[in-house]
Amino acid sequence: MRDTKNKRKLSQAMLFILLFGIVSLFSDMTHEGATSIRGVYLSLLGASAGTIGFVSGLGELVGYSLRYVSGRLTDKTKKYWPMTILGYLLDIIAVPALALVGDHGWIMACMLLIIQRIGKAIKKPAKDTILSFAASQEGVGISFGIHELLDQIGAFLGPVLLYLVMLLKTEGTTFEIYSTCFAFLAIPGAITIILLFLTKHKFPNPEHFEPEPKEYLPFKMKKVFLLYISGISLFAFGFIDYSIIIMHVSRTFTAIAPGLNETSSLISSVTLPLLYAGAMLVDAVAALFFGYMYDKKGVKALVLSTLISAPFAIFVFNFKSIPILLLGISLWGIGMGAQESILKAAVTSMVPKTSRATGYGVFELSFGLFWFLGSWLLGLLYDISIPAMTIVSVTAQLAAIPFYIYSAKHRSSNQI
Repeated sequence: MRDTKNKRKLSQAMLFILLFGIVSLFSDMTHEGATSIRGVYLSLLGASAGTIGFVSGLGELVGYSLRYVSGRLTDKTKKYWPMTILGYLLDIIAVPALALVGDHGWIMACMLLIIQRIGKAIKKPAKDTILSFAASQEGVGISFGIHELLDQIGAFLGPVLLYLVMLLKTEGTTFEIYSTCFAFLAIPGAITIILLFLTKHKFPNPEHFEPEPKEYLPFKMKKVFLLYISGISLFAFGFIDYSIIIMHVSRTFTAIAPGLNETSSLISSVTLPLLYAGAMLVDAVAALFFGYMYDKKGVKALVLSTLISAPFAIFVFNFKSIPILLLGISLWGIGMGAQESILKAAVTSMVPKTSRATGYGVFELSFGLFWFLGSWLLGLLYDISIPAMTIVSVTAQLAAIPFYIYSAKHRSSNQI
């Protein structure tokens, strides 16, 4: 019995999940470190709130819409590793290149951010698909939860790294300090690529983890999948991009202004990355918890996480209190954790192996389109009416819950 347990702990599928999780750890150190200061950086370069919201949404639109194409291509060619590696290279290289953007170069910075999203678009369907092969042997919820846990440890360490860089670089303008931060992100970026090739060398054919189906099953937009896509699209529409959140925090809390209390000085341009680091820690724990819960309770885990996280905009944007701000960012982290674990696990459960990359592509396309539309609208509403922005955000996320429930009912009754 003991030998069986040890063998289980050291299964090749779980080892692959852990190794790929470590790759994602360093990858997230790179691009999530950048995310922690991206909104402020664009603002320093001269971009408005509407522009930041538009660019953030456009990046997601381009990145997510291309995932349908890359997903179809991956299913057709079965070139899982080449697609993953190409995507990682573009994703990783674009981030430290932001250090080369000159003063007032917000257009070039926006272009690099979109290139980074293109890289992510190329890799994601292939990456999620090969992870799903291993996850099918270990439990899809807990497997994606473990991967997201490691992923978000990197997302925590990235902003912490930038915080340390800011502490050490005390000379220069804020723009120069932030440029240096992007340059330092080349270090975890290089480690990502090295570990990625090592993982490929050890597991050249991860598709072998999951048995081949007895017959080829082409991808079809079945009713359960359409209901699910409708729900996640509403969620994406209402989920405010962190670039807008950190821009709001930098404007509201990083300087003592009329109407603010003295505790506002606890947040400075140096400590801003730590806010994102904290959100990523919450994300990591939430991903593991809700991933485990999904394996046990199914869609109830997604309903619960949405109910908990949906009100985050109320606390982030409508109070001038640091404790309430931290509560709001924590709720945002819970939403992100559920998004990265449960949403992917559900696709694995709904789409057959032979067309799963296409399923992920469709999922990502719809998610990205509505993320773009929501980010653009919410960015514009920020400049017009923060209460209106809050109402739209919370309402859209809560409106997703009935679709989650309906999709679960249709799936359990085989009305797919």
